[in-house]
Amino acid sequence: MSLDAALQVSRRTPVSLSESAARRIREIGATEGRALMLRVAVEGGGCSGFQYLFDLVEAGEDSDLVIERDGAAALVDEVSLPLLRGSEIDFVDELATAEFRIRNPNAKSSCGCGVSFSV
Repeated sequence: MSLDAALQVSRRTPVSLSESAARRIREIGATEGRALMLRVAVEGGGCSGFQYLFDLVEAGEDSDLVIERDGAAALVDEVSLPLLRGSEIDFVDELATAEFRIRNPNAKSSCGCGVSFSV
């Protein structure tokens, strides 16, 4: 996918990065001593049909959508993008857990773990 095509897709299918997610990506990169990006992907599986995958990477693929905020970046591959259209990537730090989460308006249902969903 060319950069122009990727930009057109990103305009039609935005994915946003919350302030807390951007802060956490920067914190992890600072701790590791290298620039890292959060890769978010969707694959078949989990108890609801699809599941989110998170990984920290130093480089993306040419076809990735790059979402930037406040000096942090997240990547979404072109296969996952339609399932993430309109989503927000967030980071939640609660008493029992600290994790990246997806607020996905396309998910018709999700399981209690928050990692798997159906459309």
